[in-house]
Amino acid sequence: MFDVKDTDFFDLEDEAFDTIVENDITFVGNIKIEKTFMIRGQVTGNIDSISDLVIDSNAVVNADITADRILIKGKVKGNVVAKSLVFVTSSGVLDGDITTKKVVLEPGCKFSGKCTMINE
Repeated sequence: MFDVKDTDFFDLEDEAFDTIVENDITFVGNIKIEKTFMIRGQVTGNIDSISDLVIDSNAVVNADITADRILIKGKVKGNVVAKSLVFVTSSGVLDGDITTKKVVLEPGCKFSGKCTMINE
């Protein structure tokens, strides 16, 4: 795979996440969270986190997202702002703009939007 720093959250087990929205959950509203967070279900609204966010393979998210590091394996429709990193895997779909320091778009992912790289 790629040699990208700040991707240790790829290897996190479920126990490492303080909150997981499971695949049988549909949530509508705004989420504000301070710890690691994973979405496997459906979320509509806004997500604001100061930690890591993982959008799992079967997740569908219609939200503007702000977090430290964002890993997208599923589908996201909305703008994404990450303090450190946005990583869209080959199975990921992002329909929205990216603003971050580092971005990785794996071959095979789908991205529709503009990307703005910010300086430290």
